[in-house]
Amino acid sequence: MAEVVLEHINKYYGTKQHAVKDFNLHIADREFMVFVGPSGCGKSTTLRMIAGLEDISDGVLRIGDRIVNDVPPKDRDIAMVFQNYALYPHMNVYENMAFGLKLRKTPREEIDKRVRDAARILQIEHLLGRKPKELSGGQRQRVAMGRAIVREPKVFLMDEPLSNLDAKLRVEMRSQISQLHRRLGATIIYVTHDQVEAMTLGDRIVVMRDGLIMQVDTPMNLYDFPQNKFVAGFIGSPSMNFLTGRVQNGEFVVGSSRVAPMGRLAQSLKAYEGREVSLGIRPEHIGVVGFSELPRGVNVLRGRVVVVEPLGAQTDLIIDVEGQHITAKVEGQAPLEPGDDIELLIDQTRLHAFEQESEAAIDRGSPTGKRGQADTTGLGYEYGTPQVGQASMDSGTEVQVPTGSVTVISADD
Repeated sequence: MAEVVLEHINKYYGTKQHAVKDFNLHIADREFMVFVGPSGCGKSTTLRMIAGLEDISDGVLRIGDRIVNDVPPKDRDIAMVFQNYALYPHMNVYENMAFGLKLRKTPREEIDKRVRDAARILQIEHLLGRKPKELSGGQRQRVAMGRAIVREPKVFLMDEPLSNLDAKLRVEMRSQISQLHRRLGATIIYVTHDQVEAMTLGDRIVVMRDGLIMQVDTPMNLYDFPQNKFVAGFIGSPSMNFLTGRVQNGEFVVGSSRVAPMGRLAQSLKAYEGREVSLGIRPEHIGVVGFSELPRGVNVLRGRVVVVEPLGAQTDLIIDVEGQHITAKVEGQAPLEPGDDIELLIDQTRLHAFEQESEAAIDRGSPTGKRGQADTTGLGYEYGTPQVGQASMDSGTEVQVPTGSVTVISADD
């Protein structure tokens, strides 16, 4: 296997279209790197430049220890799997997988060994005698991957290989590709527009927009510490909610509702006092009073249910809060109807904020590991232990907790 290094890579089409802009990335040996972004962001163009199918307008591309800008695709020691399976219809599976090796005049015994080894890894040994028309979509995609595997290249390039499959089959094939990476220990560069694929497959993810890298990091670091509003909204499903609010006395004010930030974010927001910002909160970090164990304090948003989406294991609610729509996830089935007035509890340990003009993230901390907030300490995002003080819990008196402005209410209430 080999590392791949892109230094100041640019791609121009004519004089007007700048498709890829100053792209800098170091892909480690045996790393699974995913390029993700909306259509037209330049991710497939970048992959095609790595493959040699597109000329590099400017910059340096290294695969292993050599510069390959002017090296033809067949000599770059890469293998590519496309969205279109591109199998030869008149050849059976074995012949399709062996064809590239025959062109390279690989000995027959070596061809047979590689094809059968790849078929065993992909669990398609029983399909070797079939023609492509006799295969399902998932089986054809595995054959296309097998054709790449037998090459034993330094780098695998995959350009939206699961886009033509149905939803259930995509889930199965994601698992297959993940297992394949572990077995081969291969360097894989994978392009997709599906952030779920990116999150579940990638060691690291490159989020792109309009030819630019917006952020590169591990899936959970992108999820917990997005550097801008675009990344925050693109990573996660359903996507992050954004509410425009004003910072007053260190709290987010949205209409008549107030939400208090915690820890590092609370410190950062001091510089935005009196200004409008975008409050970010993911649907899974919102609770509904009566259906959530989140503590109640300065973290309540009042709204009205607009849409109820029952999904069995969870219910998604679309809620109008002061004219702005947000999505909340409720575990299990929620007996709520459109038009119901409800109170939402915001998880204060998971708040995000973004500048209105630049859409840059307001500092809530920086990850120190690979698992986002889970292995980053010292941020102040923990609910504190209630300090009863002079108030009696037996009396049912509300007790203010300094950390996170959480209110604890007696169970007798």
